[in-house]
Amino acid sequence: MNSRTDTPVTVIGLGLMGRALAGAFLRAGHPTTVWNRTASKAGRLVAEGARPAPTVGDALGASPLTIICVTDYQAMYELLGASDGELDGKTLINLTSGDSAQAREAARWAGQRGAHYLDGAVMAIPSTIGTAEAVILHSGPRPDFEAHRSTLDALGTVTYLGADHGLASLYDVAGLAMMWSVLNAWLQGTALLRTAGVDATTYAPFARQIAATVAEWLPGYAEQIDSGSFPAEVSALETDARAMAHLIEESEAVGVNTELPKLIKSMADRSIAAGHGGEQYPVLIEEFSRPRNDRPVPAPGSRRSR
Repeated sequence: MNSRTDTPVTVIGLGLMGRALAGAFLRAGHPTTVWNRTASKAGRLVAEGARPAPTVGDALGASPLTIICVTDYQAMYELLGASDGELDGKTLINLTSGDSAQAREAARWAGQRGAHYLDGAVMAIPSTIGTAEAVILHSGPRPDFEAHRSTLDALGTVTYLGADHGLASLYDVAGLAMMWSVLNAWLQGTALLRTAGVDATTYAPFARQIAATVAEWLPGYAEQIDSGSFPAEVSALETDARAMAHLIEESEAVGVNTELPKLIKSMADRSIAAGHGGEQYPVLIEEFSRPRNDRPVPAPGSRRSR
């Protein structure tokens, strides 16, 4: 990684992730200042060369770039609010978990105090920070990101998403949706196969192959979603719905939970009732995009307007 090592950086918040972030900066040679409400958490970092700041204001004043990794956005406001005078001209990168609205409001709050602000999300576990495996997402003004990119490279694979401060949070939860959906599908299949004496270890390689195959469909399916056209090139939704019914029936027959497949089939059934049965699976984006309390009742035989 090409990271300048002469740029000072501050890390506020020394939980497991905060300590990993500070450690990565230290290993890359950056002069690193740290602060945490419980000062003892800085002990190992200080032994490795970090400078402990006595106050948040001192921490902010020590570096042009401050990384914040605390419990939530409210904790950030509480910590930084008493140090307004130290924020002017500084760059804040908030890697605290939250939602897109909180990120945009935090950017407004920081801007009113003269600070440059980037919101971010860490798509990694602490042990991978500082390696290419750690993906760190950033959103906000590109010049603010580029000004510190060489420093941020110390953390892993840094990715700029766009000027909208809320993008990092949205990508974060979208990634979680993907992760949980894959894991839940695998658990459903594992539960089914266990009824026939097949253990999870035996099923896992097959499931991994299926997941990889499905992942290859995504670029083509994305083109359909972006164009709003869903020709059934592989399989029509009504065909998929029949397979969903088979999954539900098999699960019921062997005594396995059917909540997940029934939920998926209910969405497919609504789409078919709206006239999309002859289209390909990505047409379900319309069901995912519609709030639960906003489900139109289509007339028999109706079609979606183009």
